[in-house]
Amino acid sequence: MQLLLIINLSLKMTNHEDYTDDLGNNHIGTSDQTPLREDAFEKTDEEKIEIIKQNIENILTTLGMDLTDDSLKKTPDRVAKMYVKEIFGGLNPIKKPSSSTFENKYKYNEMLVEKNITVYSTCEHHLLPIVGRAHVAYISNGTVVGLSKMNRIVDYFAKRPQVQERLTIQIVKELQKVLNTDNVACIIDAKHLCVNSRGIRDIESSTVTAEFGGKFKEESVKREFLDYVKLETSF
Repeated sequence: MQLLLIINLSLKMTNHEDYTDDLGNNHIGTSDQTPLREDAFEKTDEEKIEIIKQNIENILTTLGMDLTDDSLKKTPDRVAKMYVKEIFGGLNPIKKPSSSTFENKYKYNEMLVEKNITVYSTCEHHLLPIVGRAHVAYISNGTVVGLSKMNRIVDYFAKRPQVQERLTIQIVKELQKVLNTDNVACIIDAKHLCVNSRGIRDIESSTVTAEFGGKFKEESVKREFLDYVKLETSF
């Protein structure tokens, strides 16, 4: 189905507007790298906040909102700060979490799984929330990483305009680099508000993506990971 959709989209490339609209409406990404311009970090955060503030003012004014109202007058400022400092903070490489590794002195050679990591991201096609859970696992190749660093890596790549497939791949690639092993896997199960609250408005559906590296491509190891993910956790 995905292949047929891509073929259909390629046939429409002569009409660029239709093509790009279909990409967005069908939630298809074009790369496993976040699309950033070369000058993405030439402006300071403060400069970006001021520009975004003015643009939000223009949007709300165009929609007919009265920005002199007490409830609305600070909204452009709040939204601009939220974009730069919070929900899109993962665009800035300065905020990338440091991931110290340690020698696996206790010789733990089995799978380590960090499951139910909260995911808050933003769909890059409609700038609406993606909310869900990530399950991340690795098998040590001689080094281990602090558990909270796995959560921080998920959060860092989630805090940017995203496509869920790309997010899943980015998490795996980053942990592979940090741990110096291909034996990393990630599954994300998330709801997309661009599906749940607009368009088809299906509030029940969620999207599941997975990326398996190294030993996790083996059927038995993949099954073990999936079994861990299904375990109920209650305290």
